[in-house]
Amino acid sequence: MSQIKQVIVMRKDLNMRRGKEIAQGAHAAMAFLSIKAQDGAPITEVERTWLNGTFTKVCVRVNSEAELDQVAAAARQEGLQVAVITDSGKTEFGGIPTKTCLAIGPDLSEKLDRITGALSLY
Repeated sequence: MSQIKQVIVMRKDLNMRRGKEIAQGAHAAMAFLSIKAQDGAPITEVERTWLNGTFTKVCVRVNSEAELDQVAAAARQEGLQVAVITDSGKTEFGGIPTKTCLAIGPDLSEKLDRITGALSLY
């Protein structure tokens, strides 16, 4: 089987504290399981392989909410699972709910690279 990974796309423009970035990325990484549970959708063979393997993740960055939304839309258009994380704003962002990052996949690397391959590593 081809390489499998998950891509985390983080907003660099927010200048989050390092701990906040880590927490938001962790939320994104785990969100696909929550989505599966809520929808009652089965874990695919590709997802199961990833879960039983190395949990490969790549973190990339965008510089605005608009860019984050564009990546999410492009991934969804390709049929990829996307989880956008919106922070509640309780500890940062002045109480305003703010989109901080998203996760795409896990899925085959070549599918994700079509969407995120040109983004800079975080």
